[in-house]
Amino acid sequence: MNKNITTVVIVIALLLLAVVGYAVWMAYNPTGVVVPNENTNTNTNNGEPVSQPTAPTVQTDSVAAPYISTVVVKGSVNPNGAATTYWFEYGKTSALGTKTSKYSIGSGFVKIYTPAYITGLEANTTYYFRLSANNSLGTVNAQTYSFTTNNTPNPQGNAPTTTTVDVNDITRTTANFHGRVNPNGSETTFWFEYGKTANLGSVTAFQSAGSQDSASPVSVSVSNLQPLTKYYFRLNAQNQFGTINGQILNFTTNGPSQATVPTVTTDKTTAITDSSAKLNATINANGATTTYWFEYSDDSLLSNVLVSTTPQQSIGDGTSSVSVSANLNNLDNDKKYYIRAVAKNQYGTVRGDIDSFTSKK
Repeated sequence: MNKNITTVVIVIALLLLAVVGYAVWMAYNPTGVVVPNENTNTNTNNGEPVSQPTAPTVQTDSVAAPYISTVVVKGSVNPNGAATTYWFEYGKTSALGTKTSKYSIGSGFVKIYTPAYITGLEANTTYYFRLSANNSLGTVNAQTYSFTTNNTPNPQGNAPTTTTVDVNDITRTTANFHGRVNPNGSETTFWFEYGKTANLGSVTAFQSAGSQDSASPVSVSVSNLQPLTKYYFRLNAQNQFGTINGQILNFTTNGPSQATVPTVTTDKTTAITDSSAKLNATINANGATTTYWFEYSDDSLLSNVLVSTTPQQSIGDGTSSVSVSANLNNLDNDKKYYIRAVAKNQYGTVRGDIDSFTSKK
């Protein structure tokens, strides 16, 4: 009898919990429909959010700098992951009607400032303007503002002259970009764009190129590249008269695809005298920061505790073979020495073959 009562009590309690749970769920979701996450701007890759391209984000700067027949207008555009161009529209009414040239700002996820210098205006006249941008995901027109030209003389200067020159110091994961910028007399900013396609996508930090009227070299180092990968890059420069894109060049990062232990070859000893010698080797760091040294002794197996070593030296983390050396002094004359090169990085220590030489009498 007690067991039956207990069973009835448990059943009633479970029913009450189900009713309460359903009521709470309906309170937060009165339609009774389970709605999936509809965020289309991100995806997942091994649990990490991955940004998806969207139409550009565009903002017109409400403050313009008008002169007697020209104006400097500004704004900003974020390409949001797709190759984007921008331009300004302007006119004597809010219907606008005239467009500036189009400028390319790549396909990154970084806000880019977008000045333009408009000429051929009438003095003491009100004009309306707005910034627009387009990529494969859509065209966006930003807010419309107005300015009035005046009797102030037009500023002197031109858009910068920009040349993408080359790339050097290429490793598995790093490279140095080089270019030339002429500010043409107006305060100018430069940056590099780069990526795995000609749409680019990544940008370096914005830096000043000055305001002189002559070309100067500029360079930027980039890191976190992928090994054995083709990259495209270009130099961009911008001042109040416009944004200029340099030509797109490309390069391929070095291998191997995965860093590994160094490769070591003990080379022949040179510059042998009765008390000194120069030890030589060829070493490849194989993509990981590597140090090297030489071991030497009169033991042909280099196995006893009396093995001597030269000071350790670094050869960096390159992927090409380099020649290295170390000088030995205070040797005994007319004595045979056994030597080998040793190199070490985070993946292990490698010893080259044993070689020998005899000091002179």
